[in-house]
Amino acid sequence: MNEVEIIDNSFLRQFETKVEGHLAKIEYSSQERKVFLTKLVVPEEITKEGFKEDFIKSVLHHIQEQNQRVVPTSPQIAGFLRKNRQYKEMLPVGIRI
Repeated sequence: MNEVEIIDNSFLRQFETKVEGHLAKIEYSSQERKVFLTKLVVPEEITKEGFKEDFIKSVLHHIQEQNQRVVPTSPQIAGFLRKNRQYKEMLPVGIRI
């Protein structure tokens, strides 16, 4: 995995990173000990191979370090979690994808 440097912009409630001069972001909302990942926005100009996966992994790692659970409401992030079962333990009890 290529670690992507992310910034938690809590004011705008989004994790963000700049790549090739463009801003990629994952919007979120948090409630109790859960982070709801609501939207993945990666500009078309970012053509780096495997960037989306690395970005999602970096955000999940950040959330895991905060000892929080993740609830993917974005179809792209839910699909990523479906393919990468090693993140299954980050889901709250009762949430299945």
